Amino acid sequence: MTLKILLQLVILFLVIFDPLASLMVFMVASKPMSPKERKATARLAVLVASWLALAVLIAGEGILVLFNTNLNEFKVAGGIILGLLGIKMAIGKPLADIGAAKNNSTRAIAAIIGTPLLTGPAVMTSIMISTHDYGRPITALAVGIVLFITAVIFHKADTLQKFVGTTGIQVGTTFLGLVTISWGVKFIIAGLKAIIAG
Repeated sequence: MTLKILLQLVILFLVIFDPLASLMVFMVASKPMSPKERKATARLAVLVASWLALAVLIAGEGILVLFNTNLNEFKVAGGIILGLLGIKMAIGKPLADIGAAKNNSTRAIAAIIGTPLLTGPAVMTSIMISTHDYGRPITALAVGIVLFITAVIFHKADTLQKFVGTTGIQVGTTFLGLVTISWGVKFIIAGLKAIIAG
C-alpha cells in the first residue's frame, strides 16, 4: 500500500512540477549561455525549487494558521490553482514571460524556473495536502524523487531537446495538463465535501 501511495504521489508531483514545460522556458532563456553556464543555471534553478519545497514541507499547515485559514479551504483554493495551471498546460499557453527571461542574469533565470515554474502555488498546495493525508516522510520521499528526476532532465537539456523535439514536449505537456485539471477537480470536491460536512 505504501509503495502504491508513493508511486501515486511521485506521478502527482511529476505532473505538477512539470519539468518538461519548465525545460522549454529554460532552453529559450539560456540560449545565449555557454554549456557550462547552462548547467550552473540548471543546478541553481532546481536548488531554488528544492529550498522552497523543503520550507513548505517543514512548515506544513502552520503556514495556514498564520493566515487564518484551514486545510479544507486551502484544498478548494489549491484545486482552483491546479485547474488553472492544467488549463494553461493543456492549451499550450506559456507558463512564464519567456521574452523577459531571455534578458535576465543567470540567477534571475534560475529564480524564474525555480519558482513559480517548478515550485509554484500548485506544488506548495499539494505538498501541504499530501503531508496532512499521507505523512511527511512519504511526501518528502516523493518530492525528492521528482526533484532528482527534474535535475537529471535539466542537466541533459540539450540531448533531450534534440531527442524529443519541441512538438514532443508540447504533446506531453498537454496530456499532463489534463491530468493536472483532474487532480484540481479532485481537491475541490474533497475540500467542499469536508466543509459542508463540518
